[in-house]
Amino acid sequence: MKIGAQLFGQLRDVAGVSELEINLVEDATVADLLGALYERFPALRDWDKNILVGTGVEFVGRDPVVQPNE
Repeated sequence: MKIGAQLFGQLRDVAGVSELEINLVEDATVADLLGALYERFPALRDWDKNILVGTGVEFVGRDPVVQPNE
């Protein structure tokens, strides 16, 4: 499935993009999404402990399954 991701602040500066699409397998978790981001932009891994992930209007942990269109 394709997931749209937005990067803000320092993460946007490090990656050099503010929006991107990432292909993930069905039932991928937030941790899987971050892993895909780190493969594409290895320098983001340095920020791992500071990264907050939001879906819709709330922040989530790393265990939830990623849903398209959220």
